Amino acid sequence: MYNILVTDDEEMIRKLIRKYAEFEGHSVSEACNGMDALIQIKNKHFDLVIMDIMMPELDGFSACREIRKFSDIPIIMLSARGEEYDKINGFEIGIDDYVIKPFSPKELMLRVNAILKRSKTTEKPEEPKNEVVTMAGGGIVVDFTARIVYIDGERKDMSPKEYDLFFYMIRNKNIALTRDKLLSDVWGYDFFGDDRTLDTHIKILRKSLGKYADLIVTIRGVGYRFEYKE
Repeated sequence: MYNILVTDDEEMIRKLIRKYAEFEGHSVSEACNGMDALIQIKNKHFDLVIMDIMMPELDGFSACREIRKFSDIPIIMLSARGEEYDKINGFEIGIDDYVIKPFSPKELMLRVNAILKRSKTTEKPEEPKNEVVTMAGGGIVVDFTARIVYIDGERKDMSPKEYDLFFYMIRNKNIALTRDKLLSDVWGYDFFGDDRTLDTHIKILRKSLGKYADLIVTIRGVGYRFEYKE
């Protein structure tokens, strides 16, 4: 069905993920470190990568940075550490999901299948030509077509998911967006596990917006709203 690369220095974890992925009908290859994964990705087509952080030769974060230089392949990061710093670091370099060890193989497969489904149905979405929005007296410029954001004249280098979240909130400005709505429409699936992923991305997005961060309003018990009046 899909080609998956499982990258982890622990053979038992690789075999466990392979067992469940092959049961779902996927084809699985294995890599024991980040360098091995890079070599395989450059020489073979994969639809998704599952990548551990702590590995010899080349760690998961470094491997992901290198992968993002030439590929936008979906990446699920595995880690025994659940610190917010690690999650933010992962999402900033463009991973698609973050799973904390120990994990449920069944839940991991739900995430894998959902991401694969989303990546295939949203490949190269058509945007209206030259759709550019300017806000805050020109302080915020958003080019939907080119996926470029300028804050006070400075181009911001955002992760793919950060762009998706920001564009969605702008298109739905002044509307109270529930957490479930954001996760469903931006992530494209019913979110499994740690829903603090949304909060982490909001924190990253606010950091990118700088002095305009307060345009993203937290609605306690509900979700968020991008509040901007023309």
